[in-house]
Amino acid sequence: MDETSPALAGLNPEQREAVSAVAGPVLILAGAGSGKTRVITHRIAHLVLDLGVASERVLAVTFTNKAAEEMRRRAEALLGGRGLQAQVSTFHSFCVRLLRREARAAGLDPGFLIYDDDDQLAAVRQAMRGLDLSEKLHPPRRFLSRISARKNAARTHARDDEADDLVSEVMKGYHTVLRAASALDFDDLLLRAVAVLEGDPRVREAWQRRFPYLLVDEYQDTNRAQYELVRHLAGPAGNLTVVGDEDQSIYSWRGADISNILDFEHDFPGARVFRLEQNYRSSQRILDAASALVARNERRKGKTLRAVKGAGELVRLHEAMDEFEEAAWVTERTATLRAKGRVAVLFRMNAQSRLIEEGLLRLRIPYLVLGGVGFYERREVKDVLGYLRLVLNPRDGVAFRRIVNVPPRGLGAKTLDEIDRVARERATSAWEAAALLVDEAALPARALSPMRRFRETIETLRREGVPAADGAPAALGLRALVERILELSGYGAALAREDSQESQDRLENLAELIAAAADYETREPAAGLAGFLDRAALLSETDRLKDDVPVLLMTLHAAKGLEFEAVFLVGLEEGLLPHSRSLTSAEGLEEERRLCYVGMTRARDALQLSWARSRQVFGQRRLTEKSRFLDELPEELLEKSGGLFKLPPRRSDPAWPRDRDPTVSAAVDTGSSTPSLTRAIRPGIKVRHPLFGVGTVLRREGDGDDFKVTVSFPGVGAKKLVARYAGLEVV
Repeated sequence: MDETSPALAGLNPEQREAVSAVAGPVLILAGAGSGKTRVITHRIAHLVLDLGVASERVLAVTFTNKAAEEMRRRAEALLGGRGLQAQVSTFHSFCVRLLRREARAAGLDPGFLIYDDDDQLAAVRQAMRGLDLSEKLHPPRRFLSRISARKNAARTHARDDEADDLVSEVMKGYHTVLRAASALDFDDLLLRAVAVLEGDPRVREAWQRRFPYLLVDEYQDTNRAQYELVRHLAGPAGNLTVVGDEDQSIYSWRGADISNILDFEHDFPGARVFRLEQNYRSSQRILDAASALVARNERRKGKTLRAVKGAGELVRLHEAMDEFEEAAWVTERTATLRAKGRVAVLFRMNAQSRLIEEGLLRLRIPYLVLGGVGFYERREVKDVLGYLRLVLNPRDGVAFRRIVNVPPRGLGAKTLDEIDRVARERATSAWEAAALLVDEAALPARALSPMRRFRETIETLRREGVPAADGAPAALGLRALVERILELSGYGAALAREDSQESQDRLENLAELIAAAADYETREPAAGLAGFLDRAALLSETDRLKDDVPVLLMTLHAAKGLEFEAVFLVGLEEGLLPHSRSLTSAEGLEEERRLCYVGMTRARDALQLSWARSRQVFGQRRLTEKSRFLDELPEELLEKSGGLFKLPPRRSDPAWPRDRDPTVSAAVDTGSSTPSLTRAIRPGIKVRHPLFGVGTVLRREGDGDDFKVTVSFPGVGAKKLVARYAGLEVV
C-alpha cells in the first residue's frame, strides 16, 4: 500500500483500510461525522491513481444532485487535474441514462417523457375521471401517494381490501395515461431499469462489464427497487462498496428499508465490514449521550464513536413549565450562542417553529426556516387566515380569490373570470358580484350550487364569529372560530382524507394555528379577530430579517447531513418525540430514536435539549410527559435547568394561559388521560375531534394511558388515534 499516494494521504487508519479494500463486496459503516464523503471520493481516486482503473469504469450513486456534485468535485481535486470520467449521479439520473440507451430492450420510446409531481397528479385526475370518482371524496394526492408506495415496495398487484381494489383501478388508469404519452414517473425510472436488467441477460452483463466498480452512498436510505438495481449491477465480480449508517435510517415513510444495510452480509456473501468510528464533528460528551440513546435499539450493527476534539461541555437539559417558557429559554440562549457560530433549532414537526419564530422576531435575531417557510407563510395557514379575513371583511377580494375554491368545490377559472367581469362592470366587490350571479342564476349549473353553499358558509361564520352591530359579543371566540372554519369548510376533512405525510404535516400546522388563536385570546382578550389578523400579517414579514442567518430552524429530518456549533432539540415529549404515530409499533419507536440520535449528532460544541410540562395541543392545554428518550440518557452527561425548583408565574401574568390551573403541581403524572375521558370512550359513542369533526367510536384498544381508539368520521373515514393526544371530546 503506497501511503504517499494522494488518494491515501490524510486518512486515519480506519479510513485508509476502508479505502484500500476494493475487491468484492464491502460494507463501510460510517458513524456520524466520521468522514463518509471523504472515504467515497478517496476510494475513487485510489482506484484511478493507484490501481490504474480507467475512471469511466467506476459508477457512484447517491440520492441528491447536490451530494453527487460534491462527490465529483472532491474526486476531481484528488486526481490533480486528470479528467474524471466516472459516472457520479443520483439513482434516478443513472436510470434515465440506462433506459435511454436500452430503450428498445426496455420496450420504451427512446424519447420518453419524465412526468414530474404536477404531471403525475394530472394523470391521476384523468384516471379518476375515467372511473367517475369525485375528487372531494377521493383526493388525487392520496391515490398518488398509494401508487408510489406500492411501486417502492414492488407491490403493484396488492389487493388487501376494497380500498386497495380502488387504488388498483386508479393505478391501472394512471399507467394508461402515462403509456399514451410515452411517459415515465420517478418510480418507473427505477422499476423499468430494474426490469430490463433482470429480464435481459445481455443488457445486464453489458452494464456489469461497463461498471465493474460500484459505490453506493447512504445505503441505509435505499428502498426495495434501489436494492434490486444495485444487486443486478454488482455482477459476478461483486466489486460493490456501500457506505451508510443504520443508526441514521430515518426515511421509512418514503420507502427506505433498513433491512438493506442490516442484511448486507447475508445478501452479498463474503462481504467485509469496516467501521468508521473516529468523529470529527462533535465533542465526546455529545457522542456518548447520543450513542447511549441509540444503543437501546435492537435493529443495529453497532459502533463506538470517538471524538477527535475532546470531552467538551455537558449536554444541557431544560425542563420548562410550558411552551412559552421553552421558547423564551431557547431564544435567549440563542442570542448568546450565535456569536460562537451557527445555531440550529430542531423540532419533530414544522408546526413547532411558531413560538420560536415569534421569540426571535421580538429579539430581532435573523433566522431562516430551512427546508420550509415561516409558519404564517405556510399554504394551509394562509388559507385559514384567508377565511378569517373574508369573515371579517367580505369585500377582501384577495382573500375571496384565495379560498373560494379551497378545498376544491368545482369553482374554476372561468367562474372566477365571470365574477371579476361583473365586479368591474357594476363597480362592486367579488363577494357582491358572486351574490348577484347566484341570485340571477347566471352561473353554470355545476358552479351555481357550490357558490351558493360557499356564500352560506361564510355568512354562517360571520353570524357566529363577528360581533353584532349593536355591540353584542360574537358567539364564538377566536379559537372556536378557527375550529368552526375547519369544520364548515371541510378543509380539515379534505386533508385527513389525503392520508399522506404531507397532509399530516399540514394538519399539524393547522392544529398549531388553533393554538396560536388560543394564545392570542389569552394575551389579548379584548383585541379580537382584527387584532389577530394584524399580528399574523406583521409576523409574516420576516424577509427583511434574513440578510444574515446565523440561526436556522428546521425539522429533524431536514437536518440530516448538516452540522452546527450549537443545536437546540426542542419538544422532547411523549407524543412529539417519539411522535404519537410511532407508538403503535416497535419499528416506529426505533426510527424515532434514530431520528433523535441524528438531531443530537448535528451539534459540534453545544447540545441543548428541552421539554415542556404543559403544551397547547389542538388548542387545548394539556399536561405532558417527558420523552422516554430523556430517561435513556446517562445522568452524568447532563446539566439540568428549570424544573420543580422554579416558581410558576403569577395568575396575573399575561403569559399565563387562562386554562392552566395554577394549583396543579408540576409533579403530577403529566401524561395521563383524564379518568372521565378514559371511562367514557367506548364503542358506539360520539366524539368530537378538533379537525375531523364528530365521529363514532368503532373500537378501543388497551386501558392504560396509551389506549388507542378507532373513530369513523363522516367524509374522512376511520382514524386510529392515541386518545390522550387526539383532543377528543365526548359529544
